[in-house]
Amino acid sequence: MDKAIKAYNSILELVGNTPLIKLNKIAEPLTGNFYAKVEAFNPGHSSKDRIAAHIIAEAERKGILKPGNTIIETTSGNTGFSLAMISIVKGYKCILAVSSKSSSDKIDMLRSMGAKVYVCPAHVSADDPRSYYQVAKRLHEETEGSIYINQYFNELNIDAHYRSTGPEIWEQTSGKITHLVACSGTGGTISGIARYLKEQNPEIKILGVDAYGSVLKKYHETGEFDNNEIYPYRIEGLGKNLIPDATDFEAIDRYVKVTDAESAHMARKLAHTEGMFLGYTSGAAMQALYQLNNEGEFSKDSNVVVVFPDHGSRYLSKVYSTEWMENQGFFDAQNAEQPERVEFIK
Repeated sequence: MDKAIKAYNSILELVGNTPLIKLNKIAEPLTGNFYAKVEAFNPGHSSKDRIAAHIIAEAERKGILKPGNTIIETTSGNTGFSLAMISIVKGYKCILAVSSKSSSDKIDMLRSMGAKVYVCPAHVSADDPRSYYQVAKRLHEETEGSIYINQYFNELNIDAHYRSTGPEIWEQTSGKITHLVACSGTGGTISGIARYLKEQNPEIKILGVDAYGSVLKKYHETGEFDNNEIYPYRIEGLGKNLIPDATDFEAIDRYVKVTDAESAHMARKLAHTEGMFLGYTSGAAMQALYQLNNEGEFSKDSNVVVVFPDHGSRYLSKVYSTEWMENQGFFDAQNAEQPERVEFIK
């Protein structure tokens, strides 16, 4: 008798169920046990596969999205890639408004996946007609048969992680998790995981990572939106110059801010110590672990899960480029340029 062929029906069946991996060398200076939820194992190489798949499935279920329609979104790159990937499989058109802060690698990837890409200036206010928020809204109004995902203000962003990432982490740690550390951009990842974990054990600490130049940390602490907090920074997919509805601030215990330079070096350190080739925000999350450890946040019995959101291939022209690092002034006495690792034979 012939055995059945064991195959997935499409790449979309690979979304979720990403591994939890113990951090070893890079965690040696830290107190406690540290584990990474590595979202680069999603087929689109980021945690955004989860929200894209969930939001599109819900739109189809409700009859809002029909064959041949157009999906429109605001993105720093990862959500756009996930939407473009799903659009190809399901037969939708995809239009993306992207921040100019996004790496050229991300923009090239979006185009290669068949999306129409509008690159918008990064350092303008959210209500500026040139901002990627406003451009996406305009494109939605102008495009018949389109839906606007609007991840920053879409409750399904939280729901996707409440239904998937949160339960996965709880099961993978056998309920022994004591702390979650996750970057906060739209806020869907940290909020969805936090809601689920807090329902299981309210004592679990939820620690958000923010960027200098972003308003999230101060808003969490004071309830005040402070324009003076806003200034240009380099990390993509972390922090915001607006307050996203997709962030449940009540589920988050505290925020810590990280710098562009330290986060970039930590991403490179993850590659050199753990063999994990990950993105800029993963470096930011790892840097936050070090800072929290130095503040005495963890004990020897702590079981800390850190979310690493995406893959390093999206930052080849940035944090993994010696030239870019030099141009940003990121090499100094503490973080010297790495020795040349390429030798050309003539």
